[in-house]
Amino acid sequence: MLFLYIEQGGKKMSIVQRIALIFTIIGAINWGLIGFFNFDLVAAIFGDNSAISRVIYGIVGICGLINLGLLFKPDAEVERTTQAKPTR
Repeated sequence: MLFLYIEQGGKKMSIVQRIALIFTIIGAINWGLIGFFNFDLVAAIFGDNSAISRVIYGIVGICGLINLGLLFKPDAEVERTTQAKPTR
């Protein structure tokens, strides 16, 4: 059940990958805030170096690893062009 697929524009992405992508985007925004404004949003909300903050950082890291698989997922168009075409 965790790997239900959602099809959008001819591409399939599992629900787990979508959730991981959302957490990865949140992590990227947090790193952007740290880099540009020296402001850690997670630490500001949940406390600096608290257990909850460390859990959130861990979840974002795991989600980044899950999304690493998206880099190596073949594109639907690439799959179609590499298939042998029937001859007459």
